[in-house]
Amino acid sequence: MTALLQVKSVAKTFTMHLRGGVVLPVVDGVDFEVNAGECVVLGGPSGAGKSSILKMVYGNYAVDSGEILLMHEGAPVDLAAATPRMVLALRRDTIGYVSQFLRTVPRVSALDVVAEPLVVRGVEHEAAQVKAQELLARLNLPERLWGLPPATFSGGEQQRVNIARGFITDHSVLLLDEPTASLDAANRAIVVEMIAEKKRAGTAMLGIFHDEDVRNVVADRIVDVTGFAARKAA
Repeated sequence: MTALLQVKSVAKTFTMHLRGGVVLPVVDGVDFEVNAGECVVLGGPSGAGKSSILKMVYGNYAVDSGEILLMHEGAPVDLAAATPRMVLALRRDTIGYVSQFLRTVPRVSALDVVAEPLVVRGVEHEAAQVKAQELLARLNLPERLWGLPPATFSGGEQQRVNIARGFITDHSVLLLDEPTASLDAANRAIVVEMIAEKKRAGTAMLGIFHDEDVRNVVADRIVDVTGFAARKAA
């Protein structure tokens, strides 16, 4: 199998500057890989470091040590050591992210929010909007909302915009941070179908799912994050 994402010996601490520089260890010795066409799920209790790992893989958190290797244009790139310009290129072309929270520019319509990842990759605006419409319709977001800014949407409506935005591209690696949170059963089932389609397309996915039923369906492997946390005290 082809590993599109490799996390090697990654460690992370936080320094609490407002508490006298206290160093808070998060994870140590994180090692796993995600192959093309599989969904790997980070498991463990709240506070074990799952979200921190996901944010390091996306480049939102710096890494204290270790490597995060992404296959980018046929060669591995260490995101942990990448320049800001390279991180932006990786996000544009290689790694996508569905977060728990929708952060958008005020007054930008839901349709444009979803279409944007395609537009920045050079897709014609009209074609990108057509694809955005297809995804929003599939996720049962009412058409009357498509032209409105999503800041005033309900939590479930915002999450559907998030999902559509994350799934609209053909990124080879996709991070999923509680994608089914705030969704009803019907839309959860749709997201499960969309994940299965990404697998068949060869996408490597790394996710967090607190919904046990969804996790059991989508996970090819579960990486227990508590194992990495335990090494700190060894």
